[in-house]
Order: sequence, then C-alpha cells, then structure tokens
Amino acid sequence: MDLNSTKKMLKWVPNLFTIGNLLLGFYSIILSLRSDANQAMLKISAILIFLSVIFDGLDGFMARILDAKSELGGQLDSLADLVTFGIAPSTLFFMMFLNDLNVKLFSFQIPLGMILASFFPASVAYRLARFNVSHSEDSFDGLPSPIGGLVIALLPMIIYEIPLVIPNIIYIILYIFISYLMVSTIKYSKIQVSLFRRFSLLRGLILIFSFLALIIFLYIRFGLEISAFAILVVIFLYIISGIITLLIHLIQIFKL
Repeated sequence: MDLNSTKKMLKWVPNLFTIGNLLLGFYSIILSLRSDANQAMLKISAILIFLSVIFDGLDGFMARILDAKSELGGQLDSLADLVTFGIAPSTLFFMMFLNDLNVKLFSFQIPLGMILASFFPASVAYRLARFNVSHSEDSFDGLPSPIGGLVIALLPMIIYEIPLVIPNIIYIILYIFISYLMVSTIKYSKIQVSLFRRFSLLRGLILIFSFLALIIFLYIRFGLEISAFAILVVIFLYIISGIITLLIHLIQIFKL
C-alpha cells in the first residue's frame, strides 16, 4: 500500500467516528419509541446519546490529529448531530413527558405534546445550518447542540433515581429554554480551543481524561444518578457563563 492510499484511509477515520455518532443517535430513537415509557429503556436511550457526545468529540479530535478536515466531514458531522442531538433527545423527552399531552378544541384533539417536542429538533437544525454558513473560530453563537442534547439525555438518569417531585411543566420550560439558547446569539466559549491554547496537547488531553476518570469514579462509587448529576452541574455552569457574559456586555453598552 503506497503513502497516498494510506493517507486516504486515515482521512476516513474521523468520518467513522461521525457515522458511529449518527448510529448511536438512531439506536437511541428506536429505543425511545419502543420504550412505552419504560424507565430502563429510556435510561439506555439516554446513555447512547451520552456516548454519542464522546464520539462527536473524537471525530473532531482525530481530524485535527490526522490533518483530515474536509468539507465532506463537516457536512456529515452536521447531519449526524441533527439526528443525535436534535431528533434523539426530543424523541426521548416526548416519550417521558409529552406523549399524552393533548388539548381538546371543539371535537378535535390537538397533539400539543408533539408540537412542543418539535421545538428542539427545529432549533438544532437552524443552529447547525447557521454554523455551516458562518461561525467564529473562538466562540459559538448559541449553545452548542451536543450540550443541549446532553442536558435532555441526563434527565432520565437523574429523575428516576433522585426522590424529588418536580412538576412536568418545569421540565417542559427547561426544554424550551434550552431550545431557545441554541438559536440565540449568546456567545459560548469553545472549551477545546481554550484548553489547547493555554496548555500543550498532552496537558489538554490529561485534563479531559482526568474529568472523564472523575465521572467514572463517581459512577462506580455512588451510582448513575450522582455521576449524571455531576455532569449536569458542570453543564449548567457552562450555560450560566454565557448568560453572565451577555449581561456584562449589556451593562457595558448601557454605561456607554
């Protein structure tokens, strides 16, 4: 095998992770639809979305390491993200909270739950299209779709284990709020860019794997709900950071 053939094969490595991301999202959708609100099935569906986040990170990482970035890979990544972080989380959320939500209008039953569920994948589709047209190298415009999808995926890992009675309307408001954040123009930092600018590649990788090791330790020591809750806390800190940055920017404008 000559050098050119080897390079062509290596350029497909990131795409394989991307396809793996898409397939995990597809399997998650199937499991959610077949769950009939079964808690165990919904948890597995959520875990597949969580694993797809890792695959999504690995495809970009491998593309940088192998210098295998391509327009095809970028488009494939967006399509996979739409399935995994748009359709899969919305299907999961629909089966958990919205499946039986209907409103009667005269003699018609309006599927309000289906309408509400559609906000999330529509937001992800718009955000990904906007990203493909124009984006900054230093920050995201709006909450990244993998983060939004992960918030929804963590819910069944937590609420079925922690004995807190929270009205469904709170989860629905959260769902719509996350949908809004993804299509907003609130600036969110690119963590991977910040890490590799401040640290060497090796130190950046050590930090990432240290965080993953901590999550694995929490899972082994305390169980799924605590490890999922820890991830959710970190995500909410990230979400709040973008909102705080926006507020500071607005205060500076009004002072001027």
